[in-house]
Amino acid sequence: MKRLLFFLALLSTSPALAQQTLSGAEFEALTTGRTFSYTVDGEGYGAEQYLSRRGVLWSFEPGQCLHGTWFAQNDEICFVYDDDPAPVCWRFYLDDNGLSAELAEEPVGSRRYMAHEQSENLFCPGPKTGV
Repeated sequence: MKRLLFFLALLSTSPALAQQTLSGAEFEALTTGRTFSYTVDGEGYGAEQYLSRRGVLWSFEPGQCLHGTWFAQNDEICFVYDDDPAPVCWRFYLDDNGLSAELAEEPVGSRRYMAHEQSENLFCPGPKTGV
């Protein structure tokens, strides 16, 4: 919480930063050890838990998770998940509305995915087993 307040205070004193993308170091400091749900156009999109060493757990549906990692590339944060080696890159912003993201393949100013911090980690029971 202190990190989020620090970044919001920084943004309020520097309007030019409000539209700049987060660097890898800023993104890491803001997200590590936290879980966010994402919405787009008011609809649920999924949730991501940010782990140490830039690891992540992503979930489109409760109880079904993908492991992955992220890395910074220029002004983008890119994610690679266990089910697909192709990176998915995003531009992340922090402003008065909180944390948000745009797909890097879409034009700047396009559809924003809004992040909402969750108080609990993702529930990932593991692979289904049975007879």
